[in-house]
Amino acid sequence: MALPVDSYPDDTELFDVAAFREDLGRTRHSIPLFKKAIEHAKSTLDHRFREHHNIRRLINGRAWFMDQLLRQAWAWHQLPEDDDISLVAVGGYGRGELHPCSDIDLLVLMDDELYASKYEESLAAFLTFLWDIKLAVGSSVRTVSECYEQARDDLTIATNLLEARTLIGPASLRVEMQDKVTSEDAWSSRAFFKAKCEEQRARYEKTQQTGYNLEPNIKNSPGGLRDIQTIGWVVKRHYGAESLSELVSHGFLTVKELESINQGLEYLWTVRYALHMFTGREEDRLLFDYQQTLATFFGYENEPGSLAIEQFMCKYYRVAGYFAELNDLLLQHFEETILTQEAEDTVIPLNNRFQIRNQYLEVTHDKIFQYYPFAMMELFVLRAQHPEVQGVRAATIRLLRQHRHLIDDKFRADIRNTSLFMELLRSQEGVSTELNRMRRYGILGRYIPSFNDIIGRMQHDLFHVYTVDAHTMKVLLMMRQFRHPEVADRFPIVSSLIHKLPKIELLYLAGLFHDIGKGRGGDHSELGAQDALAFCRRHKLPKWDTALVVWLVRHHLLMSMTAQRRDISDPEVIKHFAMQVRDPIYLDYLFVLTVADINATNPNLWNSWRAALLRQLFSDAKHMLRKGLDEPINISELIEDIQKDAMEGLQQQGLDEVAVNRLWRLLPNEYFVRESVRDIIWHTEAILNHLDQTRPLILIRETTSRAHEGGTQIFIYTLDQDDLFAATTAALSQLNLNIHDARIITSRDGFSLDTFIVLNEDNQSLGHNPQRISQIRSYLEEVLSAPDEFPDIVRKRVPRQFKHFTMPTQVHISDDANNKRTVLEVISPDRPGLLATLGKIFYDFDVFVQTAKIASMGERVEDVFFITTQEGKPLEDPAQRDALRAAICQQLDELAQI
Repeated sequence: MALPVDSYPDDTELFDVAAFREDLGRTRHSIPLFKKAIEHAKSTLDHRFREHHNIRRLINGRAWFMDQLLRQAWAWHQLPEDDDISLVAVGGYGRGELHPCSDIDLLVLMDDELYASKYEESLAAFLTFLWDIKLAVGSSVRTVSECYEQARDDLTIATNLLEARTLIGPASLRVEMQDKVTSEDAWSSRAFFKAKCEEQRARYEKTQQTGYNLEPNIKNSPGGLRDIQTIGWVVKRHYGAESLSELVSHGFLTVKELESINQGLEYLWTVRYALHMFTGREEDRLLFDYQQTLATFFGYENEPGSLAIEQFMCKYYRVAGYFAELNDLLLQHFEETILTQEAEDTVIPLNNRFQIRNQYLEVTHDKIFQYYPFAMMELFVLRAQHPEVQGVRAATIRLLRQHRHLIDDKFRADIRNTSLFMELLRSQEGVSTELNRMRRYGILGRYIPSFNDIIGRMQHDLFHVYTVDAHTMKVLLMMRQFRHPEVADRFPIVSSLIHKLPKIELLYLAGLFHDIGKGRGGDHSELGAQDALAFCRRHKLPKWDTALVVWLVRHHLLMSMTAQRRDISDPEVIKHFAMQVRDPIYLDYLFVLTVADINATNPNLWNSWRAALLRQLFSDAKHMLRKGLDEPINISELIEDIQKDAMEGLQQQGLDEVAVNRLWRLLPNEYFVRESVRDIIWHTEAILNHLDQTRPLILIRETTSRAHEGGTQIFIYTLDQDDLFAATTAALSQLNLNIHDARIITSRDGFSLDTFIVLNEDNQSLGHNPQRISQIRSYLEEVLSAPDEFPDIVRKRVPRQFKHFTMPTQVHISDDANNKRTVLEVISPDRPGLLATLGKIFYDFDVFVQTAKIASMGERVEDVFFITTQEGKPLEDPAQRDALRAAICQQLDELAQI
């Protein structure tokens, strides 16, 4: 794939062999001389790279330089050049591809009859010398037979030896070795191909089957260099070909495809070279640490709606996407040639355009897409309708690629295509698979032009871990998985709803369009709704169907934002949400879309507490919609019903009604509105049995019997003090617990009833862990018995990725007139100790927290606090608000710099 090293001309600027030999002959200390040569070559090549020299010449030039240097080192150690021993370059170095910090893989190859100890001492000195001059060498010393035996048992060794060049010694040794390693009884072409396919599958699994994540590996992620190298290895083993260009003569590649491969390789090589150069090591991960540096180096600049780093990564993702697509095509070609070539053809006609040959779909002749462009859409429908088909024939995939330019406005308006697309969405099987296949083959972005705009588009944050198009495909995949019984335990409500939705295809359309407006400036929900409306009209969807899809796209964030940012224990919040939804069927669709969206945005986002919040909001809104939105909320009746149900439960446990009522009269109405009957019973019984009022009462249990759907609830009953919230948050932080919700109630006799919903560091509830729960209870009792001496705010290590995201803290203060309190919203970089810091600020400003909604959005937090003065009134003094805002911004900005 690189230029043959043998064709690289002598480059005296890079390494003057004659002058080096003269200097070597005049010195007794060779190590400084070799080190100097290495440093000179590196700086020369780096300078050429910055001057935009051809990348092939650069990586080929480093291999050439290394060849010359190793020959000098070999001679310096008086090793022979004409005996039955060779120095062989293998692996990437054998291909002639050496990046600045790539390993130098060497094989010292000996004839089987050679007495190994003859050169043992000199070889040991030679290899030690290479380490002394700071070369990253991977070396092995083997006979021809040992190469055969080890390669037969290890695919990696076999692959490494497949790419070999003789540097010193007789080439016949290497030829003999490669003949044995590629023999039928070592690795047959068939066995080698199957093993490389399995190796690629395992590699894909490690990257979650996508190269479209935030920090892709330029070498190993799907669409990376390994994908093209895999093709090269298969070609070399099966055909003995030395380069991909030979695939053109074998009919596996077109000239245009080869040109695209060469351009893509040069791009990936260039990015990899820059990565090595800037990091000073063999780094192949495009980490956040380097993305901005690379974007700047390659000349990208921030533009409205698109950061330089996003533009750079978009280019990478598109190149990787092309390579992944080509890898699919070529591996399919090889499978047909290597694995099924000798099988007897079995052809099953489907219609005049398609047939199934040996369980693979193909066109009946190569003019099908030219004569019948709608067959490009039909292919995916047939694939979904015939799950027994294993794939699409490589020749048909190539025809599809060659004719996809025919997808234009006329194609999009053709009723055959609009009908086929809707038929695909209504298929029993293969919906998400075929839509993803359409994306990979470049069909979906042409059929829906606005979808093409989000291909490879990343959002530079830790909240969205995939590109927008990859996220969209994962949303559709989640929706399809909701139908399967095995996910019912994890998503009980969604698994039930998915089978009751009147038209499932409308859900898929909402998923397809919900983020399609991103990157265009403006509200992506509104832009997506406009695109969805045009699409539905073009596809002749009924008015009700169109209205639903457009509403879902426009409001796809409504449910998650309400659950995470509003106090959903407030009936008025539920009513406001229900009035926006208005229709129980709309609510069902929105709930399924919301759960799919969260799970497909970031695997770490879906935790037990987020699930519980959405479930509560869904249940309460459904109940309100059934009752009717015109009916006013009667808080007195609501409290009366709650207390009646709770009293029945307490009396069954033998508690005295008079004692219960005496306690309840001390509690404000909001306690009974915001707490469940189950928790009221739990709290009341424990408080009445708590005899030592000078010690805090600490109760800990799961919020629900389904541990995977709730968080761990910590209830604290103790004498109220000004610094109680600050002390509690600091203590929970010390215990490595993440607070996700806080409810603060103060009784009329001066006691605080505080409920915190917490998860552990893995975003899971504590579950049944008596020892851990006992530790938490003991520590909280100790701290809250003397809150004036609360622990220091914990300082933990900041995660690596967080350090690359800084933003000024934003604080928004508004009024909640209905509940006579102030709403304080904080958006800030997420850092350990942030909530405890806020607790301390609230204490310093005599601010009382009634309720807190804690939401982590990747690298940032979006927390909402419902606060009052110590007298229970809203913060009305503008000067106090400004001072509070300034203190929060200053201290959280300082925290973000740690």
